[in-house]
Amino acid sequence: MTTMDRWLVAACAELDLDPAEVDVSQVLDLARDVAHNVLRPGAPVTAYLLGIAVGRGADPAVAAAGLAGLAQNWPSDASAD
Repeated sequence: MTTMDRWLVAACAELDLDPAEVDVSQVLDLARDVAHNVLRPGAPVTAYLLGIAVGRGADPAVAAAGLAGLAQNWPSDASAD
């Protein structure tokens, strides 16, 4: 078991979630897209926003894909903040 696996199990236990329902690759890919195309601090904030949206009933895959598309198409001059 990797450190990520152990962390996922522990964090899910703390939050009363099922680790099997967490698509780690999807979240990491989204964070990478935001960090590389928008700005690094946007990655954890975006992951948090995804969690809120999913908690309110959004489909995780659809919401993550929408955010990833937004990040991948972010204008390069807009990330100069």
